[in-house]
Parts: sequence; C-alpha cells; structure tokens
Amino acid sequence: MDLTSVDKHAVKKRRLMPAPFKPFTWSPGFDIQQPEIKQAWEQDGYIIVKGLLQSDEIQRLESALHADGDEIEKYAYGRDDGMGRKTRLCLWNHPGKDVTGMIARVPKIAGLMSELLGGEVYHYHTKLMMKDARTGGAHLWHQDWGYWSQNGNVFPDMGTVFIPLDKMDAENAGLQVIRGSHKLGLLQHQKTGTQAEADPRRREWALQAGLEHVQLEMEPGDALFFHCLTLHTSGQNHSDRRRWCFLVAFNRADNDPLIKHHHPGYVPLDLADNDAIRNPCTPLVDFEGKDFMNTSDNKSVEKYKEQGFH
Repeated sequence: MDLTSVDKHAVKKRRLMPAPFKPFTWSPGFDIQQPEIKQAWEQDGYIIVKGLLQSDEIQRLESALHADGDEIEKYAYGRDDGMGRKTRLCLWNHPGKDVTGMIARVPKIAGLMSELLGGEVYHYHTKLMMKDARTGGAHLWHQDWGYWSQNGNVFPDMGTVFIPLDKMDAENAGLQVIRGSHKLGLLQHQKTGTQAEADPRRREWALQAGLEHVQLEMEPGDALFFHCLTLHTSGQNHSDRRRWCFLVAFNRADNDPLIKHHHPGYVPLDLADNDAIRNPCTPLVDFEGKDFMNTSDNKSVEKYKEQGFH
C-alpha cells in the first residue's frame, strides 16, 4: 500500500466554529444566570454586555480618574511594546471603597464573573490602560494565563472584565481576540520588550484550524468578560483618538495562589449594590488600602516588570 499516495489525497478535516453569540444588553432586569450567557462563554471564550455601565456611571468614572489634578496618573507607568512605543497603565491590588473600587464590587460585574467562572470570585487586581492618541503602544498577542500561571494560581479559573472609556474600533487600536482560543490550553510565551508574547506558530495553527480572529468594536460602558486563556492583542494607536480602558481581573476563591507574589491571595469581596457607582455617597477618590504599583519605588516597579505588569 502506497502510504504517500494515501496521505497526498487525504482530505484534511477542519473544525467548523459555530456562529458567535450576539452581544447581550444590560437592563435593570438583566438575568446573569440566563443559560445563554454560560453557553457563549464556553463556546467563544468571552461575552460582551452592551451598556453594562450607563452613561452617568462612565461620566462618574471619568470624573474620578481626573479628580485632584489627575492624581491617579502619578501611578502611571510606561510599558515597552518592543516596537519603539510604550503604553501607559496604572495598577492596584485591592478595590477600595471609591468609584473605581465599586466597579469591581457591583453584582453586575463581580456577580456575573462568578457565574461564568462557576464559583465565588475575589478581586485579583484592577488596571487602567491608557493608550493615548498617536503615542499609545501595542499589547502583543498573549493569554493572561501565560502570566498568571507563574504566580501560584494552579487552575485557569480566572477572567477579566474589560470596559472601554472611549469608542473602540480598529482605527484607535481596539482589542482583538481569537474566538474559541480558550480551548487551546496554555501556549508557550516568549519575552518581547517587557511583555510576554504567545507562540506565533501556535496562533497561526489555531487560525488554520478554523478559529476566528475578531476585531472588537465597543462603545464606552460596554463590557467584555473574557477567559484567562483567550488570546488577545491590540496594536499601536496611530489615530487622533484616545483609547482608554478599565480592566478588573478576578480569580476564583478556591484557586487561592500557592505562592506570595505581586497580586493578592484570596480576600473576600465585599459586594455593593448595583447603584453604588452612581451613588453620590460613594467618594470619587479614596486611595486608602488600594495598594498601587508604586512607580517611584524601583523595587516595586521591578517586581511588576518581571511579570509583565499583569
């Protein structure tokens, strides 16, 4: 039997991805336990909820970020993308009790992530990513688990909520994902600049095998919930439009990391009311207990740099 001939004429079977789930839309009666949400998460590796933060909540968040003379930006650090540009970020480990903290504590965010991950979650950290017009650097293709698996987190029961503060599309270097890539397992990552980049060959194989490269388009206040194994990237911002986003990372409570590192172990999350962000009793800014990455402390910066600021 001519095995060479058999292989030559073999038909290569490829996995056909089901059609993507459409974005969900937030409303006061939104059911975070509706089965379609978990189905979308398991199929695509992410879900989008349109209008999760309403316009008044986004305005309050913007006010908080620019309060006291943009005080939060004193914690901003430039992160090298390996291609001649930097993207700025602020990072803190505990939510606190101000507006930025309430975003991590409201049930429509923390409760929904708990449903997706299948158990109680706690706040792993929050990041403000500032990709400014004509200067913002790239975030290379990666899986968050490529970083977090080095921190003593044994299981990939982790996820991030990504909320743009500006209209986001391809023009201003909006986020891109590979739909279904959470099923690939952990890819090898290599260091590029101060970032970890997922194996390009494995990424290409994933696309050849039928996974879908998606350029996301989102409005301010929309929310992307994505799995820690979902491949994602964003390019350099060559446009005249700012592209800032607010990210909250969660870990499942029973995935408490086994080693001490630059992010916290399990701390019970004190859930707030869904109206806590807009509640005038919630202070705009209160940095007490947030545990920022201290950009004026070289030891602090080096600790984060070793882990790619993730």
